[in-house]
Amino acid sequence: MSSAQLTQLMYCFTVLSALLLLGAYLRGVVPLFRKLFLPASVIGGFIGLLAGPIIWGGGGIPFPKEWISTWGALPGILIVPVVASVPLGMRFGDSGLSAGRTSANIIKMFGVLMVVASAQIVVGNCVRELFTTFKPELGLYAPFGFELSQGFAGGHGTAGVIGSFYKGLDLPYWEIAQGVTTTTATFGLVGGMIMGIVAINIAARLGKTAILKKPGDIPLDMGKGFQLSPDKQKSLGLETTYNSSIESISFHLAVILTGCGIAYIIMNAAKIYKIPGLMQIPIWAYAILVMFAVNFVIQKARLGCLIDNKTKSRIAGVCSDYAIAAAIASMPVRAIMQYITPIMAMVVIGYIVTFSLTMFLCWKFFDNCRFERGMAILGTCTGVFLTGLMLLKICDPDYELPVLNDYSVGFSFTSVINFVLLPITVNMMLNYGFALNLAYQSALILVPLILVVFANQIFKPSAIKERGWQN
Repeated sequence: MSSAQLTQLMYCFTVLSALLLLGAYLRGVVPLFRKLFLPASVIGGFIGLLAGPIIWGGGGIPFPKEWISTWGALPGILIVPVVASVPLGMRFGDSGLSAGRTSANIIKMFGVLMVVASAQIVVGNCVRELFTTFKPELGLYAPFGFELSQGFAGGHGTAGVIGSFYKGLDLPYWEIAQGVTTTTATFGLVGGMIMGIVAINIAARLGKTAILKKPGDIPLDMGKGFQLSPDKQKSLGLETTYNSSIESISFHLAVILTGCGIAYIIMNAAKIYKIPGLMQIPIWAYAILVMFAVNFVIQKARLGCLIDNKTKSRIAGVCSDYAIAAAIASMPVRAIMQYITPIMAMVVIGYIVTFSLTMFLCWKFFDNCRFERGMAILGTCTGVFLTGLMLLKICDPDYELPVLNDYSVGFSFTSVINFVLLPITVNMMLNYGFALNLAYQSALILVPLILVVFANQIFKPSAIKERGWQN
């Protein structure tokens, strides 16, 4: 890469940084953004999109085409260290994930999350088949519809995963699919918060909540997105190295990027030598596998104390912020608009299915904190983990209920399983017809549903039943 290209890359990040700052400012001053908990990356990304030449056909702020192309490619690249960071720092045997400490409610939370996410895949598949049959002129590509679950249950960051995966398969519509995923993620995030807040208000007044008698107030600083009180500001993480040798953040970033580099070497070798099966594995899958191995070596060498989970998470968060802003600012709106009718159809149906299925399953199979569990799952299956956390905090401001632990561990299981299933699901949609895909996707619903139904008989009962939380 030449000096001029590196300079252009710096320009790209400079503009994205300005958009993130503007998004953070608007989150703090616009009441609607605060109430919906819209991330600065989403707000800033849309400002870049609305102000740039994509919307105005060459008008607006004259961002060069090279910048927009770079922004479009960034999510697929930045998502690699985000995914790779997941296994880093895991300590096996003391994480609370061992079988002996796995409660029935954790398994139920995992199962319901999987059922709802899989149901969203079915919705997208059925919408694609419906429009392919009655509106063939739209020319929907084979895996169209998968973006509903990836946007709703995966969030904006997953758009980079989809774009990277499709691009690695040399699919010409990778950028459109990335944009469609970003679109469904935006609808999911906003719609999920609105549905959740309305449901909480109704449930509180009807006495269907475990401890909340009236909708709780989220602290103003949390809504604004920044903390001005020094005594309440939290640390970014532990300094596990001396800066006279290497900055702790530099150390963590170096470990993550080294793992990513090894993953790229393995992936390229598989392609050069045309190794069957391995050529189709996406880079982020290689990255997460490599980082499991790297973390295993670190733990075996008794160097696990050098890895701080908060620092690691902050690095992943930085990559996610820039990836999301870049994905939205470069959305191919004109290409996406030709699919706007099927997109809106699956979004509306997705809202209905997600809300009704979540609340039914939680009310049917949980013995306690049913509504609070439903809100956490609803937020996750329409936005991200943080969305579910926000809805849960409204219901349970001080986290007195045991839902947070069950939700966090169940979500961890779900994240790993979804990464494993993604390439399998896409392969099915690319190579097989509607009937076989529907059968496969129905199995994705049935298996975790069976787990939910028999969780009390198979797994250790949760201790929270003894504490008297009934709703």
